[in-house]
Amino acid sequence: MRFGVNYTPAVGWFHSWLDFSASDTARDLEAIASLGADHVRIFPLWPVVQPNRTLIRASALRDVATVVDIAGSFGLDVNVDALQGHLSSFDFVPSWLDSWHRRNMFTDPDVVASTAAYVEALAGSVADRPNLLGMSIGNEVNQFAHAPHPAPHDITAEQGHAWAAAMVAAARRGLGREARLGSGTSVASDAGSRPGPLVTVAQYDAAWYDDAQPFGPEHAADHGDATITHSWVFNGTATLHGPLGAGSVRHGEYLLQLAAAWNREPDRPNWLQEVGAPTNVVPADQAASFTEQTIRHVLGAQQLLGVTWWCSHDVSRSLADFPELEYDLGLFTNDGALKPAGEAFAALARAGVPSPAEPPSTALVLDDVLDDGAPRYGTRADCAPGGRFAAAWLALAESSADGRGPQVLLRSRLADEALRTARGITTIVDVPGDLDGTALTVAHPATMP
Repeated sequence: MRFGVNYTPAVGWFHSWLDFSASDTARDLEAIASLGADHVRIFPLWPVVQPNRTLIRASALRDVATVVDIAGSFGLDVNVDALQGHLSSFDFVPSWLDSWHRRNMFTDPDVVASTAAYVEALAGSVADRPNLLGMSIGNEVNQFAHAPHPAPHDITAEQGHAWAAAMVAAARRGLGREARLGSGTSVASDAGSRPGPLVTVAQYDAAWYDDAQPFGPEHAADHGDATITHSWVFNGTATLHGPLGAGSVRHGEYLLQLAAAWNREPDRPNWLQEVGAPTNVVPADQAASFTEQTIRHVLGAQQLLGVTWWCSHDVSRSLADFPELEYDLGLFTNDGALKPAGEAFAALARAGVPSPAEPPSTALVLDDVLDDGAPRYGTRADCAPGGRFAAAWLALAESSADGRGPQVLLRSRLADEALRTARGITTIVDVPGDLDGTALTVAHPATMP
């Protein structure tokens, strides 16, 4: 079980890549290590590294490698994100992909080839670092594919699969892993048995909650080496349940279970790679409790690779135009003082709380197909905050004897006895037609073919 932090530089935020300072970076990473964290996730800005479609700046790649080395000096492993992409309400796409040069970032052959070249070069620049935890293709790149982005790059789900496969293959080439792994191969969750740094595809929660979003659960579960979730309760969850309500502090746990339902291999790792306490819906005096309760519930999920908190440092008030909540998401203030949420995170990280050895034995069935086996539109809406499935999962989680939320089992895989056995599912529950009550009834035994 890993505890990590998404690294937001205290000086200059991510614009610091334009004027890189090893000493500022060392100060920040030393503070993160003092929390008991074992890894950080870092975000080199795509336009800084690849300002022209055929120019990848060697000095920028060296800066990324230097950050990885500095982190290693403090005992921190590093996950490097490639495509930034979208960060804290700002888009960072290179000028060769915008305005007069706008082309579809997911389907244009020249753009895809050049983006893959960047991903491969970035992976290659850090491939030999012993503390490299992995490479993520980008930060919530699926937000570029559909509304509410103001100028989406329209694609189909099939085109999304092709793009994700191309980017994962590029990262693996850079890491020297292409000879050992195919594009769909999973890896074990413990670092000792994995064949090299992880390659992952990260999406924001529209993948799980919005039926119109072309990147969906299958893109998360079918590409890379672990299934990634990003949990933010400003998506309506905290409004519905309250900042410390069960639906809010269990949202990260719920997303992990929901995402794991699409894993084709029962031992595929699940990683809560981004989660935080947004002050627009979680008051500052409740952030520490939210942090502790969220992490404790997350620890009940099976095949949990780890949790990576957003973020390390508050954004400086000297920087303009951020949404108000973005200024106060850090575990540290911008000048380095540890906040109550940081103390809560550190207490859990230092304790080394293990995830459970056995998965929850109960599974709630998610209707992803119709009676004739055809895909069911509306499945993701049911899973969103306030949806029927989300409500049923929470009711079952709150009534469970061990305090852990149930697994999620797709109806399309209900007859797969080997999968159910491998996942440790012994009790299967259907969502009731009427959710006025809280009692859920066992629909059929787990041995039903």
